[in-house]
Amino acid sequence: MEQLANVGSEVERALNWRHKDNSEYSRMAFERALELLALTIDDPRHRRRLHELTRLREALLDYFLGSNQFCSTETSWRRYFYGYGYAAALKRH
Repeated sequence: MEQLANVGSEVERALNWRHKDNSEYSRMAFERALELLALTIDDPRHRRRLHELTRLREALLDYFLGSNQFCSTETSWRRYFYGYGYAAALKRH
């Protein structure tokens, strides 16, 4: 949960930098998101969720670098990661 909240934070940054017309910062945030997601996928504790995690990586790559075949939107990404961020914040407090 916390790991995906961190991935979501980087995706959020990538989306925000897109609006500010800073493609370099957007790209760097997206790369950090992919790196964090790769670490999550490699973590043996998440083997039960491997299918979801690899599909998430595929959809992120499609949205940011591909032709958006999955028809993702900025709003859909924010909604997807919101729950993880909220749950991680509740766990910290």
